[in-house]
Amino acid sequence: MASSTSVVIAALFANAAIAVLKFGGFLLTGSPAMLSETYHSISDTGNQVFLLVGIRYGAQDATRAHPFGYGKAQFFYSFLVSVLLFGIAGWESAKHGYHAILEGQSAALTGTVTVLGSTFPAVWVNYTVLLAAMVFEGYAFKKAYRAMVVDIRRHDWSGFREAFRKTSNVTTLTAFTEDTIALLGLGLAFFGILGTQVTGNPLFDATAAFLIGLLLMGFAVALAWENKRLLLGESLPKTDETALRRIVAEWEGVTDVVDFRTVYFGPNDVLVTADIEFESDLDTESMDDVITDIEDALVEYDEAVSKVYIEPEF
Repeated sequence: MASSTSVVIAALFANAAIAVLKFGGFLLTGSPAMLSETYHSISDTGNQVFLLVGIRYGAQDATRAHPFGYGKAQFFYSFLVSVLLFGIAGWESAKHGYHAILEGQSAALTGTVTVLGSTFPAVWVNYTVLLAAMVFEGYAFKKAYRAMVVDIRRHDWSGFREAFRKTSNVTTLTAFTEDTIALLGLGLAFFGILGTQVTGNPLFDATAAFLIGLLLMGFAVALAWENKRLLLGESLPKTDETALRRIVAEWEGVTDVVDFRTVYFGPNDVLVTADIEFESDLDTESMDDVITDIEDALVEYDEAVSKVYIEPEF
């Protein structure tokens, strides 16, 4: 939890600073790509606020109305972030880029701007802002990357692709995805402006703005799809669930595992239920002892398991 919070806070401050820089660059040069990137960073800043709300809300203790706690709040707010990323930043960026392509709109790359009494080529403003944004975004990306690597190693996943499909740590996943998109978007803006400066054709700058929007929308849909699986109540990955089931099946006194189910109730909050047949000569007291031992063993094996319910079958 602390790792996820630090990742989101780092991204929040980075995106807020970047949004100010990009908007200043747009005001000075009128670049469509810079405006698209401004939409992007403003949306990302708001998204971090939502993620922090999800972390705080999800940490509340269980109540009568929510007996399994509020852990799924993080899934909901992460889903909300992906929708906002799609609806606000992606759509606005693509729409602005599309109109810029039709109208031949571009930055004032051939003019000059005066800042604090000094005159500079306008294009320097764009490059300075984009490079500064890459530094801030790179810092946030580094923290998110490290947090993702920790999850990958902990679960022995093959890489980021498998982690994207299986992780329950949606807060870190969302921050990592946003930071990755941000760096890609900055690259598109940089080369779009550079292309316009070199050729004098405004299409490069305008196209970069449009592509940034498409990039945001594509990743937002993918992120929303991954959050949907957890909101609907996904089980542990098959390998992890099989390992837990094997512990139960091989326990002394157990003859059969009639049913075994797992479900996420939070990023690191898994519920396990099992219907088990025991040896016929076990009395009630011995059966209770076996159930308690199995529950303790499952929790010890996987730190994400927080609740275990075992029902004896006769």
